[in-house]
Amino acid sequence: MTQMTRRRLLEVLLSAAAATAFTGWLVRTRKTVLAHAVKWRDAVVRPPAALPEAAFLSRCIGCGQCGDVCPNGCIQFDRTTAGIGVPYLRLREKACILCMRCTQVCPTGALQAVPSDSGEDIQANVQMGLAVVDKNICNSYNGYACGACVQACPFKGQALKALTWERPVVDPDFCVGCGLCEKSCIVYPQAIRVRPKSAVT
Repeated sequence: MTQMTRRRLLEVLLSAAAATAFTGWLVRTRKTVLAHAVKWRDAVVRPPAALPEAAFLSRCIGCGQCGDVCPNGCIQFDRTTAGIGVPYLRLREKACILCMRCTQVCPTGALQAVPSDSGEDIQANVQMGLAVVDKNICNSYNGYACGACVQACPFKGQALKALTWERPVVDPDFCVGCGLCEKSCIVYPQAIRVRPKSAVT
């Protein structure tokens, strides 16, 4: 076997070893991602004043009335279930404007009726989730004052406060999880996300 042939064989063996190692890493990474996805599969944001997840799913009949009255068109439906589907929100696409109309038309009580869209009624009855700030990617925590999320919050100064450099701080006692902060975030992926009520510990 010539020197060149031995060198070529070594290159092939090293390439094969590298490919095997990479494939193993890829498989492990995919399993981790899928496990995470399965873990949070049911952790979705429901419309305002929804019952706890298990009770909500047992009460909701998939009639679609909540989506019909939503002026912002933010309510979507899981069409794998009965009727038109179970309602949920993708806040990054469209946030809840807290009009409370959906809660007033729900025929089964899966969404508990909120008397009005006053701040007092909303604070007393709505907990869709909790906004969480990722300081690693938030502009205001990395030398670039922003404040877009704070300005979008309907409970500015209570649910979402701005420190120096417009650094956002969430107060869980006032945040209702409407997602207006998430929708307004100028960072991609967003630096503030609403963790669904069913996932808040």
